[in-house]
Amino acid sequence: MVKTDTKIEEEIRAIFSSDTPWVTIVWDDPVNLMTYVTYVLMELFGFPKAKAQELMMKVHTEGKAVVSTGSREEMEHDVARLHEYGLWATLQRGDQGL
Repeated sequence: MVKTDTKIEEEIRAIFSSDTPWVTIVWDDPVNLMTYVTYVLMELFGFPKAKAQELMMKVHTEGKAVVSTGSREEMEHDVARLHEYGLWATLQRGDQGL
């Protein structure tokens, strides 16, 4: 059996724990129009137009915005869907700071 550092074991458990929420982040890109990003957020996540525009402006002005939160599997699915629409998106643990 391989001995591992207790801190490493705790970090590994945290990564795979269902208690830790994950987030989907949409990143600013030089390709997609702001109206298109708004449309995609409304289409994929069911946001009302005002909320989708607010998130789009956050992406535009701050470079990124969190658009969904949930389990790792759910966030992987959201990232894949955003990629299908041509948006830049990633996921990360919600407790890692943005």
